[in-house]
Amino acid sequence: MVVLVDKDDNEIGVMEKMEAHRQDSLHRAFSVFVFNDKDEMLLHQRAMEKYHSAGLWTNACCSHPAPGETVINAAQRRLGEEMGMTCSLHKAFDFIYRAQLENEMTEHELDHVFIATTSENPQPDVSEVMNWKWIALDDLIYEINETPERFTIWFRIALPRVLKEWNVSPLNITSLS
Repeated sequence: MVVLVDKDDNEIGVMEKMEAHRQDSLHRAFSVFVFNDKDEMLLHQRAMEKYHSAGLWTNACCSHPAPGETVINAAQRRLGEEMGMTCSLHKAFDFIYRAQLENEMTEHELDHVFIATTSENPQPDVSEVMNWKWIALDDLIYEINETPERFTIWFRIALPRVLKEWNVSPLNITSLS
């Protein structure tokens, strides 16, 4: 189940997750971006069994809080479940996006974005993650400019603001404009 919200993040109901994606219903989500002490970002490649965006590269963790669960608790829980990590999370910003995906699904989410730092490597759940890497920000920007289709839509939308929060400039990400 996911929490349906209005544009101001007020709860207006709950719906089964797949149905919310089929009906284009605005719902609450979160994304966690993790950096290490070398200013590298943790990326993971989504497992091929995922119901959308399978095989694409994205931020460390993303999901939906359960009804009655706070967003921060959900983000910490899923970071542990997906990546085998515990980090102190800092709330960065929220954004709303809508994107048409494969399988007649739509992502229409109010996404709460968190940033964390750690020196530990992930121990990912292989049912969620097929690969992972720490990547230098210059290399990430190069890759996303050259092959944006290899990255999830929410990652491409949030990345410029995350880098700004991380005090990286200039942002020189041409494929996102």
